[in-house]
Amino acid sequence: MHRLASLVFAFAVLASPVVAQETLIVFAAASMKNALDDVNAAFTKATGIKVTASYAASSALAKQLENGAPADVFVSADLKWMDYVAEKKAIKPETRVNLLGNRLVLIAGKDSKLSKVQIGDGFDIVRLAGDGRIAVADTKAVPAGLYAKESLEKLGAWKAAEPKLAQAENVRATLSYVARGETPIGIVYETDAKVEPNVKIIGTFPEGSHPPVTYPVAATVNAKADTAKYLDFLRSGAAKAVFEKYGFTYLIKPVS
Repeated sequence: MHRLASLVFAFAVLASPVVAQETLIVFAAASMKNALDDVNAAFTKATGIKVTASYAASSALAKQLENGAPADVFVSADLKWMDYVAEKKAIKPETRVNLLGNRLVLIAGKDSKLSKVQIGDGFDIVRLAGDGRIAVADTKAVPAGLYAKESLEKLGAWKAAEPKLAQAENVRATLSYVARGETPIGIVYETDAKVEPNVKIIGTFPEGSHPPVTYPVAATVNAKADTAKYLDFLRSGAAKAVFEKYGFTYLIKPVS
């Protein structure tokens, strides 16, 4: 009888599901990959909590959240798509904060003969592209593309530039077009250009030509309990140092 009881107990233990450590899922704008990977590694080292990040265009991630994709945190590259998920009641509005800033720049291949250009009213971006095209993120949905379109419109360059655009699914794909030499120039964020050795910045778009490049962050409605620790870490001095190393502007005062 004792042996039978032992066998039953052993079987029960083997049959019991193993409780796996919860992993936080972060949906983040593609332009954040390098910096946020480092921040996430530091967070895991400090807390033991694992993080899985999914990077894509903010527009694509917002639509996924709307359709019920599992995630704990959303970081958008603009206010529009955070507003969108807020309207869809996919985030907890009380957790929302504008975390980072960035700059919109014009890039060329590292060996390009193009050098520093002054970007202002009457900017002739088509002349710079020559017989090639202008790489840009989708100007109808992706934040980097939306910022680019607004800036080109403000500078009087949009009408001529539109037929020359090579539009990509996100800003990192835009970066790749130029890095691989598929287009002579492209419009990306400054932080993207800094992590790609095969491109160089040849101009910076005037801040007044487009809305400030702003990255809001918020917890989703179904966020796990450990999400609060993650958001606190994003607001820490340690996270600030990493983001600034990659060229982001840190918009808040660190809380720790």
